[in-house]
Amino acid sequence: MSSSFRLMLLVVGLMVTLVSVAGSTLPWQASVAHGPKVLEKVRNNEWLLIDVRTPTEFAQYHIPGAVNIPYDKIDTHISYLKDGKHKPLIIYCRSGRRSKLAIETLKARSFDNVSHLEGDMMGWHDAGLPVEQM
Repeated sequence: MSSSFRLMLLVVGLMVTLVSVAGSTLPWQASVAHGPKVLEKVRNNEWLLIDVRTPTEFAQYHIPGAVNIPYDKIDTHISYLKDGKHKPLIIYCRSGRRSKLAIETLKARSFDNVSHLEGDMMGWHDAGLPVEQM
């Protein structure tokens, strides 16, 4: 088998893999990089930033402008979230596990414009970005 034929098979295999992953319904398909852009979009009321950690964690420190809705209470806040359904929802927790659960819940309730904040609170904090305390 020639090396060019092997390369072609590799490229075709990679393309098939990418197409199948792109067509899947993974909860992490959409993500937003942490940084000043997040603060700007939240401040301008273009994005709704949702912290799905516990109220105690939220009070210790959170991203400015974030709303606290614990991941296990998302269902009880659907009516509030529907009011903001016209704008992107950006979800974060401490490290990603609860964000994933919250995003799965929202997607199951037909929320299409939901994204995950890359790095969650740990990544935000490690990057030295601003936080607020209650």
